[in-house]
Amino acid sequence: MSKPGSRKRLLAVSSSGGHWQQLLLLGEAFADFDVVYASTVAEGRLANGGTSLRLREVNRTQPWLALPALWEALLLVRGLRPAVIVSTGAGPGLLVLLAGRLLGVPTVWVDSVANAERLSMSGWLARRFVQLHCSQWEHLADGGRTKFLGRML
Repeated sequence: MSKPGSRKRLLAVSSSGGHWQQLLLLGEAFADFDVVYASTVAEGRLANGGTSLRLREVNRTQPWLALPALWEALLLVRGLRPAVIVSTGAGPGLLVLLAGRLLGVPTVWVDSVANAERLSMSGWLARRFVQLHCSQWEHLADGGRTKFLGRML
């Protein structure tokens, strides 16, 4: 077992609610990383041993919050220097992934299992700039940008 700090850092990002629950379900996939979680959920230590940082809530009903949230995302990514960023959505995750992309960090989007008919709005936007874009529904994979790698539930 490697000592803390000797493994690469992964930044796992989401909004609250179902996005947060799905992000936590990915925890096993992060076993080889030192994980820092960032969410609109409260800060602190998590039951899985990870750390959670607080993000500003951003959504399409308050677009004026996007610019300050993007600035905060850039500062977060620059400060943490993660090896990769993974998000299950929505708005805050999208902005942190954009910040990561601007700073040269590999990015992964996992669209919500709740979006069975089409990609979420944030997922549709993320598809244009993330390195790996995943849907949890096989019929939404397009053989190109959007991949199906299985479901979390």
